[in-house]
Amino acid sequence: MSLGYVQKLSFKEDVGTLGMSEIFDPPNVLQQKIEELASLIEESKHLVVFTGAGISTSCGIPDFRGPKGVWTLQREGKGVPEASLPFHRAMPSLTHVALVELEKAGILKFVISQNVDSIHLRSGIPREKLAELHGNSFMEICPSCGAEYLRDFEVETIGMKETPRRCSDIKCGAKLRDTVLDWEDALPRKEMNAASKHCRMADVVLCLGTSLQITPACNLPLKSLRGGGKIVIVNLQPTPKDKKAWLVVHGMVDQVMAGVMERLNCQISPYVRIDLFHVIFNQTHCIGDF
Repeated sequence: MSLGYVQKLSFKEDVGTLGMSEIFDPPNVLQQKIEELASLIEESKHLVVFTGAGISTSCGIPDFRGPKGVWTLQREGKGVPEASLPFHRAMPSLTHVALVELEKAGILKFVISQNVDSIHLRSGIPREKLAELHGNSFMEICPSCGAEYLRDFEVETIGMKETPRRCSDIKCGAKLRDTVLDWEDALPRKEMNAASKHCRMADVVLCLGTSLQITPACNLPLKSLRGGGKIVIVNLQPTPKDKKAWLVVHGMVDQVMAGVMERLNCQISPYVRIDLFHVIFNQTHCIGDF
């Protein structure tokens, strides 16, 4: 979630329940739940992860509805909170990198994200295994041929508006659009179809750092229940879906995922950011005395 993104959103009166107190499981209870979650993941055949703003708070990006969340502070008249670093420089959290390792190991089959911060892609989740339900602040799409353009800068607009750039396919050349939804925009069909399909296939849907309040996205994990799947929720605040969950863990997402990965004997490789740049040399020939 980008603070610039928040300021571009149209006004909405009802943004859900805000500022609920955070709950922390006692250490012994938390450890028991981590072990149970690790066992569920180890035995799973089709693990799907559903993520919200809570997985990016340790990256320096505020959440929405927590005690210091964007909507919470705005409702209190305190304005938009400051990010701890420029948005495009936000590094993946331990949780982001752990999910990449689980995907590489063949355990994690699909990620569904409500975040627009592009950190899942930046961390290494394959695009074909990711549904970004609310769009991506760093991505443009061609409405004509469907080509996607991932940028190293935030796109200027939201609400799927035209941007200043065009499709680079010489057979197309259509004007590009941003991919980030405003409040009244419908979820993209391609992303929603993939998310629905994988939730129906899932035997475990792991919900990480999401309040599960925004419809229709919040109802996707429930699709797993019809096939006997289990829902696990890791969040510091209660959610409307807690009663449907097999397991509810009240703990820091990074701490929980670190414990799970240790229990699974999966190492979390350090994230290395690679920035590419293009240098063009112009050589000038001078005619004269040497």
